[in-house]
Amino acid sequence: MTPPSSDPRIPPPTPSSYIPADRDSEFLQREELRSVRIGLELLKPELIQREQGIQSTIVVFGSARLQEPAGAQNALRLAEEEAARAPNDQALQQKVAIAQRQLNLSKYYEVAREFSRLVSSTCQADGRCDYVVVTGGGPGIMEAANRGAADVNAKSIGLNITLPHEQHPNPYITPELNFQFRYFAIRKMHFLIRAKALVAFPGGFGTLDELFETLTLLQTGKTQNVAVVLVGRDFWERLINWQFLVENGLISQKDIQLFHYAETAQEAWDVIGRHNGVPS
Repeated sequence: MTPPSSDPRIPPPTPSSYIPADRDSEFLQREELRSVRIGLELLKPELIQREQGIQSTIVVFGSARLQEPAGAQNALRLAEEEAARAPNDQALQQKVAIAQRQLNLSKYYEVAREFSRLVSSTCQADGRCDYVVVTGGGPGIMEAANRGAADVNAKSIGLNITLPHEQHPNPYITPELNFQFRYFAIRKMHFLIRAKALVAFPGGFGTLDELFETLTLLQTGKTQNVAVVLVGRDFWERLINWQFLVENGLISQKDIQLFHYAETAQEAWDVIGRHNGVPS
């Protein structure tokens, strides 16, 4: 403990006990205050979205690693040049093969951007904020979806998460709707609180996590009326053998009806429109 100063002109340090609880950031980080932090993290984005007039949302998920076609083409060129300098290096040859596949998948960046542009221009006219696109806030497909809304001067939401490696929100999120979460569970809740649809593009663990969580909630009746659209049937059917699950009695045939396929932005929007009775 620091002894009080003998100089009367120097005020004594304020003890932490004297700081009001709501202003004591060190106190709010205590283990015992987790429930308070969780409550605040649930409430803050909810109040802001109400203030912004957000009525309903469409969740767009997909790989953070997919680039737009020009970037993917450049990445392939660099990989090929590197491999050409060491033709016997198998790791570099594998890098070329992956870059080629990434280029093939890069078309979905443009589909995601077009989808968001289509939905946002349709549902945010005349001051309405319906079917607002919400993403995980990162690069790749998420960036494309936020970018599509920005193309037509519409709002879109980004739900970022604090991670061990720093993640920066993409620049196309509406600034007032750019959120950062500490707890994955609360972030997941905000993805679905207002969701009318989940549109899943090719992606990895994060995309699969959100997809299967949503399908499970629909299967168990914990949520209703969320249209699930998988963009890129060939990708999804190669990745997941749905019929194998049915044949082994692990899901029922009717569970396959919980999701739909689409190849284009318009097809995805048509599925959502039919599901929710919205003119597309």
